[in-house]
Amino acid sequence: MIDFNIDNYLRISWQDVLLVCISSLIIVLFCKHFFWDKILAFINKRQKLIQDNIDSSETLKKEALQEKEEYDRQLAAAGSRADEIIDQARREALVEKDSILDQAQKQASNIERAAKEDIEKERLRAQGEMKAAITDVAIAAAGQILDSEIDADKQKKILDDLIDEAGEGKW
Repeated sequence: MIDFNIDNYLRISWQDVLLVCISSLIIVLFCKHFFWDKILAFINKRQKLIQDNIDSSETLKKEALQEKEEYDRQLAAAGSRADEIIDQARREALVEKDSILDQAQKQASNIERAAKEDIEKERLRAQGEMKAAITDVAIAAAGQILDSEIDADKQKKILDDLIDEAGEGKW
């Protein structure tokens, strides 16, 4: 079998430490001489790119906030304009309603007045016809009674006067 001793693997000697430090220093100096400028340039370039992205995102955020505020103002203005339009439409509707009601009232009063005038004309015509009919009947009756003592025109005149006097009183 193989002889295995853990102490050989866990030992730390000052020579090993010194060799590791010297080799690490040589690696760092070698990298610094050949790669350090490229690493710094890459880091600076990356840092600049990140800073540019941050700046552009802040600019975009400010522009977005300004546009949002503008849209909010426009929305508020549109809402108030819509309210104004609705109020104007209500006022115009009320004016139109009042105009239509006034016009209907005038038409109704005109129709009522015309109907009253027609009724009055019809009443006067009927009264005249009734007067004429009564006069004719009375003349015929008086004519038979008097039988030519008074002429017909005189009888008609007397009866018309009598009916006029009776027409002014109660029938």
